[in-house]
Amino acid sequence: MVTGPIAAIKAHWRVGLLVLFVLAALVALFVPGGIMADDSLVEANESGPTNLQYGLGLDGGTRISAPPVGMTAEDIDIEPGEQQNVENTLVKELGIDSADARVTYSERDDAFHAEVFTDEVNESEFAAALNGAGVEYSEDDIRRGVTQQTRDEIIQTIELKINEAGLSGGNVYQEATVGGEYYIVTEVPNMGPGELRTLLQERGIVEIVAYHPGGENGTQVNTTVLERDDLDNIGAPSYDDQRDLHYVSVTVSDADQNGESPAERYQRQMNEFGFTGEGVERCNLHDRAAGEFNYNQDQQQWCLVTEVDGEPVDAHSMGSDLAQSMASGTWENDPIVRMIVPSQQDAQSLAVNLQAGALRAPLDFDREQTYMVSPTLAENFKTYSLLIGVLSVLSVSGMVYLRYRDQRVALPMIVTALAEVVILLGFAALIRMPLDLSHVAGFIAVVGTGVDDLIIIADEVMDQGDVSSRRVFESRFRKAFWVIGAAAATTIIAMSPLAVLSLGDLRGFAIITILGVLIGVLVTRPAYGDILEHLLTDR
Repeated sequence: MVTGPIAAIKAHWRVGLLVLFVLAALVALFVPGGIMADDSLVEANESGPTNLQYGLGLDGGTRISAPPVGMTAEDIDIEPGEQQNVENTLVKELGIDSADARVTYSERDDAFHAEVFTDEVNESEFAAALNGAGVEYSEDDIRRGVTQQTRDEIIQTIELKINEAGLSGGNVYQEATVGGEYYIVTEVPNMGPGELRTLLQERGIVEIVAYHPGGENGTQVNTTVLERDDLDNIGAPSYDDQRDLHYVSVTVSDADQNGESPAERYQRQMNEFGFTGEGVERCNLHDRAAGEFNYNQDQQQWCLVTEVDGEPVDAHSMGSDLAQSMASGTWENDPIVRMIVPSQQDAQSLAVNLQAGALRAPLDFDREQTYMVSPTLAENFKTYSLLIGVLSVLSVSGMVYLRYRDQRVALPMIVTALAEVVILLGFAALIRMPLDLSHVAGFIAVVGTGVDDLIIIADEVMDQGDVSSRRVFESRFRKAFWVIGAAAATTIIAMSPLAVLSLGDLRGFAIITILGVLIGVLVTRPAYGDILEHLLTDR
């Protein structure tokens, strides 16, 4: 006959399940890489003893929320294939950039929606432009704001920007106001509001514009020759010490588009515009020392201008070697272009914008809401949170022991409650949830409600005198479990709206509380019942 702990686990499988969950949580918390053996967790683990990540309240940082700029005409009456024509008409009639108009089909709504992403157009102008495109639409039906698809794309792009900028623990989500308006919320630990605002204010529309003679009477004109969609591979920010230039190397796509690839088109344009002939090394547009651009119509120049969000960042001439390869037609076989910028910081910003892509719509920073926690204050919060957690456990433990004065009841109760917290922390480490003050409040609530349920079990089992019969114990335990099950269901129902709705810190509190209740009902409460049965009955 097998005796000892192994026999107890075999007899009480719920205890074995609890032990398994605790062991998995400890691995997720303390083993470098966690359960998934993630290298990024190994790097994060170098800065602390656990794999836990912290949010703004416990690590410092900034939260900025701002609504997207735009208007939407929903359910416009057009046929499939007409989207581009309507977009082109909107751009022409409203005098806006092509990136500021969009017509998309929504599978969810089974309808076409038109959007403009600028605050320089009002509802009547938008409706008039739609009617000019052959779409009958009233200005009263146009609403402020953008579609859910656009908001999802904005969130995805900002997440990519944060990741490409090398920031960890960032979080981007949307939050609805009472009036139905949506804000895009960006949280980034260890970053000041100025830096984060700069990152978000750049919409990230990157273009290479050719500034060359080509207008009437030989005047200078600007022609966009490369856009983000024309590029395949984005290199890292680099520096040419021979020419003292910072740049990002990109590869122009060689995929066929209407009979000509972007690489072939770019090479043809450079030859047609004179960049590979008389325009070689002839650009004085940018005074780098003064940081100024001199668009002088009296002087013929051939410049390749790097623009971000319509503003020139740098301008340079065509080099002789590159011009020769383009003139001979061999460049398109290895179509690499350098996007030159003034500084290393500009090169990093350019690389981030190229990798992440452009924000579908800009954010309205005139109505932004900013929340910042300094790293020093966050470290204090972290210390106080740990202290409060320890004090709460000690207080609960003391009260439980005073209540029962029986180690067989009190000690398993305390250990089970702590196991519940360990499992929750392990789950947070596993999914890389950035813990904040709201989550700490949730953990404390879980300890309190968990011990309440365990006290209900102990009181129900022992109130009618000592129990030695297994049958009597199980009858009393089932009765107690129905009570705590009903209480758990009530808690989950009450917390669910807070967990689903975008209500800021309340959401984190609700999620941790619901997870704690589920773990308690499914794992820790049954395990505690098995432990009591083993200790109090003749089983």
